[in-house]
Amino acid sequence: MMTLQTAVALAPFTSIELGGPAAYFVEATSLEAGLESLWWAREKGVPTFVLGGGSNLLVPDEGFDGLVLAVRWKGLGSTVSGDAVELRAAAGERWDDVVAWAVAEGWQGLECLSGIPGLAGATVVQNVGAYGQDVSETVAAVEVIDCETLEPRTLSPAECAFGYRDSVLKRSPGRFLVTAVTFRLQPNGLATPRYAELARVLGGQVAGLGPTREAVLALRRSKSMVFDAHDVNRRSVGSFFTNPVVEAAVASDVVRRATALGLSTVPRWPQPDGRVKLAAGWLVEHAGVERGLRRGAVGVSSAHALALVHHGGGTTAELLELASWVKARVLITFGVELEREAVLLAKPG
Repeated sequence: MMTLQTAVALAPFTSIELGGPAAYFVEATSLEAGLESLWWAREKGVPTFVLGGGSNLLVPDEGFDGLVLAVRWKGLGSTVSGDAVELRAAAGERWDDVVAWAVAEGWQGLECLSGIPGLAGATVVQNVGAYGQDVSETVAAVEVIDCETLEPRTLSPAECAFGYRDSVLKRSPGRFLVTAVTFRLQPNGLATPRYAELARVLGGQVAGLGPTREAVLALRRSKSMVFDAHDVNRRSVGSFFTNPVVEAAVASDVVRRATALGLSTVPRWPQPDGRVKLAAGWLVEHAGVERGLRRGAVGVSSAHALALVHHGGGTTAELLELASWVKARVLITFGVELEREAVLLAKPG
């Protein structure tokens, strides 16, 4: 049964600790409570937002005049399927616990996604990725409630239409409530590092899943991308912008501009469709945005230029103003417009 609360502050439920209250709030510890909440919102004509771990969420200062449904149901299980293992995680499972279990069991496919905050259900919405792995590479099925019919469905990977930090779940906000995800993993696996930074740490060798996980966690800690209550950069949403994927001509122009600034190397990765992926963090830092920059209660992480941080006592408006300034610096310097990776909770209507 759902327990409905009113006027609940949302900032404590986000990693950036900003934003106003929700008019209505339910922490659903069971799928039944989640479904009951959706029915209640439909009957009352109240807009609904589904909250996961809050690690990638920006809440407006005025809050949300609707129902915030916090996904908290849990459950982990596995089955053997041919030459693979299928790991099923309920949407409310802490993501890094899912990865840790897979690594401990020797199931390859998630190890480079170690340390990413948030919940399992949210990973498929954003198609999270890090150090050469995207979660979509191992997704076998996504169980959802279709919020138009309030009926359960199971989406195939093709139906999820995954893209770079994208999916049909993200492109259709409010349409689906993810209830569980099944990942297809390889037993007795080893990790082959595909990301240059990770490969250097591992000596360019095929490595065990445990050492790979530890290397990833160490890299993330060095960039303040693993939560630490004593870290001055702890209030953030991780990478604030996505790595831009641009046309080849745009990438060539970036190289030209960088050369004119005396920069000898521009990190870039050709894509199968002929476009080129650029490193957003590199663009930000070389556009004159210094690590540790501070504007009142908000600023740039001292460990990673791609993370904007809140030092306490600030507002979402101040953070968004800083983000706009960072975007403008990159556009002026390199002619590239960055896109926000963090999700801004939209006003109803």
